[in-house]
Amino acid sequence: MERIVCSWCRGQNEAGAEACTWCGAPLDQAEKVTDSGWREAPRLRDLAEFRFGNSTCQVEGEVVPVAEMNLAPGDGVFFEHHTLLWKDESVPLGMLPTAGGMARVLGGMPYVVTTATGPGRIAFSRDATGEVVVLHLHPSMELDVRGHAFLVASHSIRYSFIRIRGFNNILHGGEGMYMDQFVTVGEPGILLLHGYGNVFERTLGPGEKILLEPGGFLYKDSTVTMDVQQMPVRTGIFRHGLFLAEMTGPGRVGIQSMYLHHQVG
Repeated sequence: MERIVCSWCRGQNEAGAEACTWCGAPLDQAEKVTDSGWREAPRLRDLAEFRFGNSTCQVEGEVVPVAEMNLAPGDGVFFEHHTLLWKDESVPLGMLPTAGGMARVLGGMPYVVTTATGPGRIAFSRDATGEVVVLHLHPSMELDVRGHAFLVASHSIRYSFIRIRGFNNILHGGEGMYMDQFVTVGEPGILLLHGYGNVFERTLGPGEKILLEPGGFLYKDSTVTMDVQQMPVRTGIFRHGLFLAEMTGPGRVGIQSMYLHHQVG
């Protein structure tokens, strides 16, 4: 039987499906790509539904989107505790052990990561306008994400953080040396991110470079290296240093159109 391959997550779907089973992306719409190679993250239809494990997720609303999950027995998710919107009384919560201790606090990373296990319903949102991006992580994938961007992830994903050595803290307005790290091993997982404004993605070729406004960075494949580039700018007798994030391929880079710089402490 002929199957439809989702252009966003590469998941395979039955013929005639209108939305991807794995990420909810519309299958009956062409990709929107700029001349420079940036493609828009798919705009999920209101109440678009997709699956992970034996559970389902619906994304509802447009201004401040909500991800509502129906967790099956044995399935679970983890999240920053302040992204929880509501849950069934029967859904138990716990804590995910996180390494790093004081380094996480100093780096502006979440110190408490909460877990929820099925069966039952639970919903998440971030207290800001923007877009929910669904990333289906195939086995043996690693994705690096800016701090405070992840909304919720499935239990099959390993969560940690990485330090980008040599980075000036100015990269993310105070927390630039640390990023969330999400890794899959033997089974796939689902990762939901919140992007301020609109989200775009570009795939860089080997050795291809691009310079980003640091507050616009959202995520990258682990194969993409990240460094800081200082661009000196002169205005008369005054000299100003413009700091940009230099990304070098190969791999995907995701950006958000609303620049955001978190301040620590």
